[in-house]
Amino acid sequence: MKIHRFRNFRLMALLFGTILVTSCSKDDDVPEEENELEVITDVTLVFTNTADANDVVEATAQDPDGIGIQELVILNEIDLDAGKTYTLTFEIFNNLETPGEDIGDEILEEANEHQFFFGFSDDAFTNPAGNGNIDTASDPISYNDKDENGNPVGLSTTWTTAVTALSGGTFTVRLKHQPDVKTSTSGANDGETDFNLLFSLNIQ
Repeated sequence: MKIHRFRNFRLMALLFGTILVTSCSKDDDVPEEENELEVITDVTLVFTNTADANDVVEATAQDPDGIGIQELVILNEIDLDAGKTYTLTFEIFNNLETPGEDIGDEILEEANEHQFFFGFSDDAFTNPAGNGNIDTASDPISYNDKDENGNPVGLSTTWTTAVTALSGGTFTVRLKHQPDVKTSTSGANDGETDFNLLFSLNIQ
């Protein structure tokens, strides 16, 4: 009788210990923070003449398999008029979804974690001057939007083309995902790259 009672006490102690260890283990398991890159299949750069809303130039890149082995492929060149001012906006979609998912909305919601950086042929533009801020983050870009910390985003920017013609120049746009990284001094090499697109640029 005593042996039977001892065995019951021992089983109860073992069961209690197992429950306690399991409970502590669950408390110690901290879920990993999710910072997944966006799935992007279609990116369109939309240059709208600030003096004529009907004068719109579009340049597109497409990746039909999303997260598959294919990368975004440039489909056309950027052809702008000399001496004109344009507002650049973006249409960014994941069209693997039905209906397509507007990634631009996600970027706007997570503005504190995203920034567009730009690089272009020297003096292709009078504003911004130079060659862009991909190489040096402090170089001028005319951002029209900021996140809640006052740092630039780049869903909207302004560009004034030079008065001299340019043929076969380049225009690069790089979207960076920078959770817990983005500051007033973070650059194009900080964080993860959502996309990096190199277009041919012509000004005529």
